[in-house]
This record gives sequence, structure tokens and C-alpha cells, in this order.
Amino acid sequence: MTVQVGQRSAAWPRLRVADWAETKDTLHMWTQIVGKVRMAHAPMLNHWWHVTLYVTPRGLTTSAVPYRDGAFDIEFDFVEHVLRIRSSNGGTRAVALEPKPVAEFYAQTMQGLGELGIEAPIQASPNEVDPAIPFAEDHVHASYDPHATHLFWRQLLQADRVLGAFRSHFVGKVSPVHFFWGAMDMACTRFSGRPAPPHPGGAPNCPDWVMVEGYSGELSSAGFWPGGGDEGAFYAYAYPEPAGFADHPVGPAGAFYSRELGEFLLPYEVAAEADDPDAALSEFLHTTYEAAAERGDWDRATLEDDPDRLDQHEP
Repeated sequence: MTVQVGQRSAAWPRLRVADWAETKDTLHMWTQIVGKVRMAHAPMLNHWWHVTLYVTPRGLTTSAVPYRDGAFDIEFDFVEHVLRIRSSNGGTRAVALEPKPVAEFYAQTMQGLGELGIEAPIQASPNEVDPAIPFAEDHVHASYDPHATHLFWRQLLQADRVLGAFRSHFVGKVSPVHFFWGAMDMACTRFSGRPAPPHPGGAPNCPDWVMVEGYSGELSSAGFWPGGGDEGAFYAYAYPEPAGFADHPVGPAGAFYSRELGEFLLPYEVAAEADDPDAALSEFLHTTYEAAAERGDWDRATLEDDPDRLDQHEP
């Protein structure tokens, strides 16, 4: 089936957060394990960009991780429901994605890496959650609903696609569209080029210096996570939040500023039910960015440009 832009279809799948809460919590821990393996070997990039995962046509991947004189990658395949570990030396290993405790998934993943000759010295307990059960001891989180994870991945596909188009309008410093396993959210972050005051920290089981690095530059960030609404939510915030940010008019109808969270929210279901979901989400991304840029006095003429500016030239 060909999906036309502006057409309501299964391209924007519906998934109530309450209907997959236990699977979501288990998958969160699994992504933390895989993300920490990447972090153990990838060279440091500003704001922790070296630890994230990325959406693929099958699921989520670490991308190529350098290791000694080669590389490896790890991919969650949410089509066939298997974790694939691939090494540049030609070796592969697979871990089934099925109902199993985090402890078992952790042991199998570490075993697969070891069999490929890949050492993975990680801090083997989760961050940004409370309680933080060490992976090897976590027999609490053991759910896996393949249908739900497939739907979640397809939600991420839509978020990744529209966020990628939004990213193309910015020529200043901007992050990739990437998946942070700490809070289990997808994000794309724009920077004004000015430093930010030290972040106060406060994330559970996460040192404050981690947040200080993550928020060391003045920024406007937007993304998607499975929270903030019945079916998850798109979000947008600024750090530091400029005066008047919360009162800036944003769209589409249904978007609002959460005083509790300190950010704008667009419930996923509002976007999915719009006549043109792409346009609805794009409006949210652009207007919330404008709230940060205009209220924060960003140099927009320097930082923004038309992504179609070269279309006049022949290839």
C-alpha cells in the first residue's frame, strides 16, 4: 500500500501507553544495555551524541561502533524480533526478542559479544530510572509483546521522518535525530551557539555532571517519547527557558504547555488523527522552535536556511 502525504492511514499506528506498559519498561532496559555497549567504545561527542541509537527500516541500531582495528553494530530488529550483533570480521550472533527477564537478555547479549571477541565493560545498571535494578539481577522486567514493539517502532519511523525534515531547515549546530535510551525518547536538538548556565541535574540514578554536559549549550529540543499522552507525545522545550516562552502561541490545536514538565506537548493521538499528520507535527516543531528562538533572541538569519535552496541547479 502506498501512503500519500496527508492521508490518514496505518502509517501513523495507534498504541495506548497503558496497553504495553510492562513491555515498554522491559524494552527500556534492553535499550540501555545496548546503548551502554556503544558508549563503552564510541569516541566522546558533545552532549552524549555518541551513546544514542538510530531508527532503521527494521528497528533501532547503534550504527557502526569502532572496535580495535574494526567495527561492530547491534540492531534491534522489530520485524523479525531478534537482536543482531554483527562484526566487521564477518561474525554474527543473534538474541531472540521474546518474553524473558532483563537478566537473561543481558547475559545472552554479553555472551554473543564475547563469542565475537568483543569486550564490553559497561556500568551494568540503568540510569534515569528509580529503582535502578542491576541488569544481572533484574527478573522483574520480563515482558515482550512483539505486536506492541512493532507498533512503537513504526511510531518512531514517523517521528524520525518528520523530525528529519524539520532538521533540514537549520544550518547551525544541530544534533542528529536520535534515540536516547536514558529516558527512552527520540530527540533532535538545535543550538543557538551561546553557552548555557550549568544544568542543575536531578535525574534519578544519573550523576549531575552528565546533565551539565548534555545541556552545556543554549538549545531548543524537540522529540517523541512514549509518555505525556494516552499514546505518547511529541515534546519541545528550551534550555535555558527564555522569558515568555511558555506563553508563545504554538500550533496545532491540541498542543499545550505543561507547567508540570516545563515543555510544550502535542499528544501523539492529536497528530495521528489530524487530516494531515505530517503538517500537524511540522507545525508543532516549527512554532515551538520559534518560541525559543524569538523569545531567546537567536540569530535566526544566520542559523536557518531553505533546504530547497539548491533545487534550481541541475544535478
